[in-house]
Amino acid sequence: MKMLFLHCFLVLSFASPTFSDPCPQVCICDNIKTFVTCANKNLTEIPATIPQYTQKLILQKNELKKIPPGAFLSTPYLTHLSLQNCSIEAIAEGAFRSLGRLRYLNLGSNRISLIHQESFDGLSSLENLILEKNRIEEIKPGAFSQLGFLNFLNLEDNFLVYLPDMVFQGLLQLKWMCLSKNMISIVSTEAFAGLPNLKRLSLDHNELQYLPSEALSRLSGLTRLELGWNPMTFILEEAVQMASLKQLLLNNMALQDVSYKAFEKSKQLSFIDMSNNQIRSIEPLSGVEQLKRLNLTGNTIICDCFLRPFKNWADILRLKVDLFCFGPSHFLGDHLDSLRAIDLKCGNFHEDIYKLSVVTEKSHVENSCPQNCDCKTDVKHAICENKSLQKIPKGFNVDTTLIDLRRNSFNSVPKGAFLDMKNVASLHLQNCEINDIQPGAFMGMTNLVYLYLSHNKIFSLNPEVFQGATKVGYLFLDHNMFANVQKETFRLLPNLFSLHMQHNSIKSLTNNNMAGAEKLHWLYLTGNKINDIAPTSFRNMKDLEKLYLDENMLSEVPTQALKGMPKLTELRLSKNPIKNIGNGAFLSVSQSIQHLYLNDMRLQQISSGAFIGLGKNIKSLYLENNNLQKLPNMKNFNGLEVINLANNPFNCDCQLLHVHRWINSLNLKVGATCATPKNLRDHKVRKAKFSSCPGWEGNKDRNKRKISAIPTSKKNKPRK
Repeated sequence: MKMLFLHCFLVLSFASPTFSDPCPQVCICDNIKTFVTCANKNLTEIPATIPQYTQKLILQKNELKKIPPGAFLSTPYLTHLSLQNCSIEAIAEGAFRSLGRLRYLNLGSNRISLIHQESFDGLSSLENLILEKNRIEEIKPGAFSQLGFLNFLNLEDNFLVYLPDMVFQGLLQLKWMCLSKNMISIVSTEAFAGLPNLKRLSLDHNELQYLPSEALSRLSGLTRLELGWNPMTFILEEAVQMASLKQLLLNNMALQDVSYKAFEKSKQLSFIDMSNNQIRSIEPLSGVEQLKRLNLTGNTIICDCFLRPFKNWADILRLKVDLFCFGPSHFLGDHLDSLRAIDLKCGNFHEDIYKLSVVTEKSHVENSCPQNCDCKTDVKHAICENKSLQKIPKGFNVDTTLIDLRRNSFNSVPKGAFLDMKNVASLHLQNCEINDIQPGAFMGMTNLVYLYLSHNKIFSLNPEVFQGATKVGYLFLDHNMFANVQKETFRLLPNLFSLHMQHNSIKSLTNNNMAGAEKLHWLYLTGNKINDIAPTSFRNMKDLEKLYLDENMLSEVPTQALKGMPKLTELRLSKNPIKNIGNGAFLSVSQSIQHLYLNDMRLQQISSGAFIGLGKNIKSLYLENNNLQKLPNMKNFNGLEVINLANNPFNCDCQLLHVHRWINSLNLKVGATCATPKNLRDHKVRKAKFSSCPGWEGNKDRNKRKISAIPTSKKNKPRK
């Protein structure tokens, strides 16, 4: 009997959690250590001592950079993991391989650009995956193949341009997928294959110019489709072939014409939103007997005799139509419901106007592909990478949306090299030894968004180079031979959003360098030789959010040049030989700046008024690897999420007492250490004793101890 009892005791001991693991020092744990939060702790790696039986782990707002392989092997019982806002740039293959119980994973607001095939291996129970607000440009095939129980996938606000075949393979239980706010212009025919349970798809705010009918027809169970805010101009007949679809949003597009047969094969539709388009007339829609509501507000539809058939049809169907008449004048602003069909009249009325128009089919263009190139007709890509080409090839299919010509030897890009390539959204010309681009080289590329010219030998650009390619939003000119930026180089690029000119040989920025690029949001000038920036170099750049001036030769903060940037949130001045920062250096951007990089600058002095106006909005401040012995008053910096003061020779005398107090008011890792005086060398500023300084809290404790040590007889002895 005793042996049986002992056996049962041992089995229970090994089968049940003991919750004896200690809570990491920087984290907060609940009583039984199943909920652990390490948020906003300036962590650079995942704590190794997370209790084994933790179920919910919060690591948001840290500086993890990368999730290494097997990062969570010691916490196999996790069900919820939050890693948003951690500056994560990469997820190693097998990073989550031990988390078979995880149901919720949040990786939003990071810097991830690529999803590897095995990034999510092991997450067999995952139900919610949040990847919004990253920089994802590519998803490798099979990346989601092990997420068989996923219900919700959020890829909103990334850099996706196209969706290849089977990219979402394996998501058999997915109910809602959000792809809003990307740059998607190409959807492969089989992109949505293998999603039998998808009910809602959000594709709004993208660059789709036509409805990807074949791809969408694979979604047999979809009930809600959001396609608003895409630049489509027409919807052809039978464009929507989705038997289960009930709600369709086509709002805020550029629609001018919608075929009466467009929705004929989507018989379950109950709501269609086509508000805020450019529709001037509409006919009765065929095959939508279940339709209950149709939103046409914000269009320019005339309520005359041409609209009478539509009105009769809507009345018979008892359809709720939201439509305000754009004309004629006596009906201007009237709601269609307030009018009778008989009231809709024209000056010259004929029965022939009721005949349904026949859609003229466009002539079929035979597929073609230049020699030595690989043209993928399904995704409309032409790949000519590393083919030893010496001239830009001709003969691409007019439907091509991506041309990859990197790693060839063109030397020059002649005028009209890409005529008739109006559908190309992305053009790759990296590593092609290009030293000359002629005016009009990209003429005809009216829908070009991404232009890659990195790693060439370009030293100047004529503004006319970009003639006819006015939609370019992302321009990559990094790793070339630019010695300066000529005035108005970008004047023909009114939609330029991000400009990459890092690692060139630019020495100065003169007056109005960026004229024409007033809508620029991100400007990268890292790794040049810039030693002078004129006050009007960035004139009228009111939308600029990121400015990278690190690794240059600046000897002072370009205070005057920063004026006129009310939206600047991130400024990088790292690795410039700036020794002193004067008063009001950042005053012009103090209301918007959130991330300030002043590290590795040999900085010796920051004036007492250098940070005037800064503080409450700053989320991250980098001052590591400088020569600072003291700091100005930092009490206004109370909203920091990241602060780095490491590797500075701070002099821990009374002048640094205010910094000591400020650091102790922060719940952040700071990294500040004392270099002097000798008795405090290598001590952390946070824990250093400023015992000789008036007002130091330690003096009060010492005085109390002295008083308590005096004999009672002496305390009570009357003074003479």
